[in-house]
Amino acid sequence: QYSPDNVAGADGDIDPTEITFPGCSCLTSSCVVHVCSCLCHGENYNSLCLRPTDEEEEYARPVFECNAMCQCGESCQNRVVQRGLQFRLEVFKTEKKGWGLRTLEFIAKGRFVCEYAGEVLGFNEARRRIQAQTSKGLNYIIAVREHLHSGQIMETFVDPTYIGNIGRFLNHSCEPNLFMVPVRVDSMVPKLALFAATDISAGEELSYDYSGRFHNLPITNREQKSLEEDKRLRKPCYCGSRACASFLPWDSSLFSTP
Repeated sequence: QYSPDNVAGADGDIDPTEITFPGCSCLTSSCVVHVCSCLCHGENYNSLCLRPTDEEEEYARPVFECNAMCQCGESCQNRVVQRGLQFRLEVFKTEKKGWGLRTLEFIAKGRFVCEYAGEVLGFNEARRRIQAQTSKGLNYIIAVREHLHSGQIMETFVDPTYIGNIGRFLNHSCEPNLFMVPVRVDSMVPKLALFAATDISAGEELSYDYSGRFHNLPITNREQKSLEEDKRLRKPCYCGSRACASFLPWDSSLFSTP
């Protein structure tokens, strides 16, 4: 079943459509930093492009867009991901990777491309679905972990297997042209937004790093050791990039017992 937005999962713990943010009181057509409460972490976009992370920043800045409760107009520059698809994309059959997704037009670096939408699950339901899969089955469940200043980790599990959008057709690449950023609009449940990491030509396949390394940073020694230990359980990677790790990223946490 196609859905452009996240929906509540089978466990029903989280409703991603619930509006819980109060919204800004800006009366201008477009909000500005230091005035708008939604931009307390700084400007998010510049001419529809995600503002790049400063080189000295190790992690991504939180992104909060203006929401349904905000008084600013629909043309506000802090409303990008919520507007949905702006480019013509095409699902196509790849040679080795099954179905894939490509763009039919040029996409500039920093532009929002599409969302990875599906059922928003709790940890127990995500683990149950993962453990019920066979070795030959397709796994679409993505686990996003955000590290908070308090030291806590916020987890979001999205499964587009039964209900989802075109994001489910995106393949992994060890040298991807997209990167994922959690973007919040109406509530703390994030939209898993994919932005162009570089200029992308018409006809080019779209891909992102399933491991979630932000802005395609090089793999760390710790990650490399973990990958080598789990090699016997993992699926081969056919991305064909020069830096291919030979296997798809692997998250063992959902396979562990309670």
